[in-house]
Amino acid sequence: MHTAPATRHWLSAAAPKAAPVAATSTVLVLARIWDANGAEPSFGSAWLMGALATAAAAAGAVSALGHSSHPIITGTAFNACAALTLAEVAAYSDGWSLPLLLWAIATVIAYALAQRHWRVDRRETTTYERRLIEKREDHAHVERVEAMRGQAQITIVREQHAYAASLAAAITARASLPYFNAAALAQAGLPELPSSCITED
Repeated sequence: MHTAPATRHWLSAAAPKAAPVAATSTVLVLARIWDANGAEPSFGSAWLMGALATAAAAAGAVSALGHSSHPIITGTAFNACAALTLAEVAAYSDGWSLPLLLWAIATVIAYALAQRHWRVDRRETTTYERRLIEKREDHAHVERVEAMRGQAQITIVREQHAYAASLAAAITARASLPYFNAAALAQAGLPELPSSCITED
């Protein structure tokens, strides 16, 4: 007997969906904390953050256009580029308008990249569940056939035992009658009992 797989908890199912917005929000909060603690724009810091963001974007582009590209590597590279850009602008901006705008853009990009991975994962999950259902149906069919075969064998054995008991009762009743001629009965021949019934009786 097969049991249905356990249903995933709603938190474990919702956690991957909330990961992009949680990541961009964390970067925004940390950058604003850095800004509140005296982050000052400088050419060296801006150049470093810009170079890191450009390198991450280039790595994402190479991974996306390559023959052996992987969605996770590509998404991670582009997400890193967006996070670095968001952190730089949010840390060095005086107000909240530009950081919030970049936070919204980075979140949309993160969800767009994650959607491709989720689609592949959903397709693989659907294929796995379909194969699992097919295997369960095949096993259930085999179990039904074996159960029917066993029931038929049990029925045959019961009929053989009933036949043997009836035959023995008939012979006993006939032997008690007057003028019973056993030699004539033996010459006429009797139906042969099944070997299984003779052994078990």
